[in-house]
Amino acid sequence: MRKPLFTGSGVAIVTPFTNETVNFAALGRLLDFQLQNGTDAVIVCGTTGEATTMSYHERMRTIEFCVERVDGRVPVIAGSGSNATETAVTLSRDAERAGADGLLVVTPYYNKASQKGLIRHYTAIADAVDRPVILYDVPSRTGVTIAPETYAELSKHPNINGVKEAGGNFSNIQKTRNLCPADFSIWSGNDDETAAICMLGGRGVISVVANVLPAQMHRLTELCLANDYAAAGKLQLELKDFCDAMFCDVNPIPVKTALNLMGWEAGPLRLPLCEPDEAVTARIRRALERYGLLEAEAV
Repeated sequence: MRKPLFTGSGVAIVTPFTNETVNFAALGRLLDFQLQNGTDAVIVCGTTGEATTMSYHERMRTIEFCVERVDGRVPVIAGSGSNATETAVTLSRDAERAGADGLLVVTPYYNKASQKGLIRHYTAIADAVDRPVILYDVPSRTGVTIAPETYAELSKHPNINGVKEAGGNFSNIQKTRNLCPADFSIWSGNDDETAAICMLGGRGVISVVANVLPAQMHRLTELCLANDYAAAGKLQLELKDFCDAMFCDVNPIPVKTALNLMGWEAGPLRLPLCEPDEAVTARIRRALERYGLLEAEAV
């Protein structure tokens, strides 16, 4: 019986940058903030962490730093996906050596692999490591969707722990839950779908919003896992406007902008991502003001 790598709210942590490299002092403060506010896992070097713009050395040092700073208090899960299977295997093995408790592996982007190709790709990665692997389905970014039948086949592998499901297809999620064993975990990959996916048997969320509201996202999943869906649904609805604000531009542009407005020194985005326009920044500011995270600007 597989145990879920984590339950609750896992933060897809941003990577603070200087103009030259990773700002580890700022990252340490962000990690401390997460742990002080109930976050149940840290996901490092994922989409929100701008991993695809980082050098190999930066990625491995950032994973090592998170492992050292978290010091076993919650699982550290490293993004180690690639559109080339050989590269994903190397990244996964090296993230394991860096101390990651688990691996988050996105579907191969650009190549648009067939379902047979996805099975071979993920099997090769899972065979190469001793850490639990979380599949990552995000077709809006990769151009490929993992079919429920493919999940069922991959769920037979003892190292494949579950999936971060960001496809927004609730019919497929229900089919996946029916086709896969109970110990194949599903985590929401979209903050505003957390309660709904948990109601279908999900284990929690891998969250962007938790960068800014860690206690609230932890509370949301806590209510879900306690089967208090009346309270969870109410909180999910209360968070909806904030979730929308954190996705009003390409992730992680809004959340990194929010952290910088709050003084967390998240630093610049790396090209091809860039700072938002004035209207987007104003929307993010208003969302922070509504939650009391910034003082309202004088009119």
